[in-house]
Amino acid sequence: MPQGVSRPAAAPADIVDISRLIDERRMTWFNARLVILSFCIILFDGYDIGAAAFAGPYLVRDWGISNMAELGPVFSASLFGILFGSPLFGWISDRYGRKVAVIGSCAAFGLFTLAAVLAHSVTQLIALRFLAGVGIGGLPPTLIALNAEYAPKRARATMVIVMFTGITLGGAVPGPIASWLAPAHGWQVLFYIGGILPLVAACTVALALPESLKFLVVNGKDRTRIAALVRKLAPERAVGPQTAFVTGDEKSYGRFSPRLLFAGRLRYLTPLLWLLFVCNQMAFYFTNSWLPTILTTAHIATSRAAIATSLFQVGGTVGGLLLSRPIDLIGMAPVSILFVLSLPVVGFLGFSTGSEPLLMTMAFLAGFCLLGLQFGVNAMSGLIYPTAFRTNGSGWAFAVGRAGSVTGPVIGGLLIAMKLPLSTIFLLLLIPLGIGAIASILMAGLYRTHVADRDSAEPAPQELPS
Repeated sequence: MPQGVSRPAAAPADIVDISRLIDERRMTWFNARLVILSFCIILFDGYDIGAAAFAGPYLVRDWGISNMAELGPVFSASLFGILFGSPLFGWISDRYGRKVAVIGSCAAFGLFTLAAVLAHSVTQLIALRFLAGVGIGGLPPTLIALNAEYAPKRARATMVIVMFTGITLGGAVPGPIASWLAPAHGWQVLFYIGGILPLVAACTVALALPESLKFLVVNGKDRTRIAALVRKLAPERAVGPQTAFVTGDEKSYGRFSPRLLFAGRLRYLTPLLWLLFVCNQMAFYFTNSWLPTILTTAHIATSRAAIATSLFQVGGTVGGLLLSRPIDLIGMAPVSILFVLSLPVVGFLGFSTGSEPLLMTMAFLAGFCLLGLQFGVNAMSGLIYPTAFRTNGSGWAFAVGRAGSVTGPVIGGLLIAMKLPLSTIFLLLLIPLGIGAIASILMAGLYRTHVADRDSAEPAPQELPS
């Protein structure tokens, strides 16, 4: 049975409901600073995915690699590590705090990325990239939870999505570094930068990142820290020695068990969320990984293929930002609409190579749908779970979703090897997208029924596993 939120035996005269305080206050510099700092931290996720890929040509030259397939595990090792890191640091976050998890993630990611400069073989690099992935796996779910817990309900998805766009900026950074610095300083410079900056971020987080106020209250942590954060959020609110802090709409559940993710109202929401992650990431990483190669084999100039790929990323950022406010205003229905819209857009992408303006337009729209959906689904993972296990919920969703991110590029390689027509390859993407569209419609209905009028789909006491 769950324990109630911490309340004094005798009701004090002065009670501060933290959830109400956050929901009713105006957005301030406190929120903006949190989003900006989180944006800069999550940037390393995007950087990590691109850095190893841009180091590839230099590794081939310096290590005399004759079989390009040897680099495949190097590129996917960090993605595989994230599969373990997301639930691990999700548990750390819900047990010891969001701030502790972010510091640990940045430190682990930074150390193992920096150690990659000492690698002398593909095997060593694979191991170090895996360990770096474990560290970086903790950043997305923890930062989603932290931003969701400080955002007023009316702007929760917006704050999460704006913060998460740092990934796309991070993905654009390794290219210029590889062009300007790697020729003179070698592939190691990519990992020097990718290792040192997260270590600097860990120190910055220790000094500047606030702990989640809801986490502190739900878990009965240091009252002095709670009072200090309340004064920062609402300087006009008098806080005295007898002031009690509660979260009237949230509970503490003691030790986390994965069964909580399927308790009560979550028994349907969690599997549907996982399915959305897998379907979306399979389609996104399939397209993101193979679009340049596919377009080149379709006799599109390499420079034009690169522009189309860039437009794919730009479209995704625009899609995510445009999706944020509708999610806050009307719930999950915009995610379902975008899933349905992705079907004709992605399906038609393979038929658009005959006209360059049409190709560029469709690449932009495909990114708008696929990457925009990723932002939207990420935000939903921070909305449906209660504070007590929000990061665990997001972490498990990210881990399961990695199955899609790993299998998407692999399936793409198999389809290309079969020499299927370009149109057929993209039409086959409609299978996971169609499944995702159906799942999103079902989840939108459940979200509207069980979540929209409350902070989360928090299981009622009688619905919890014994």
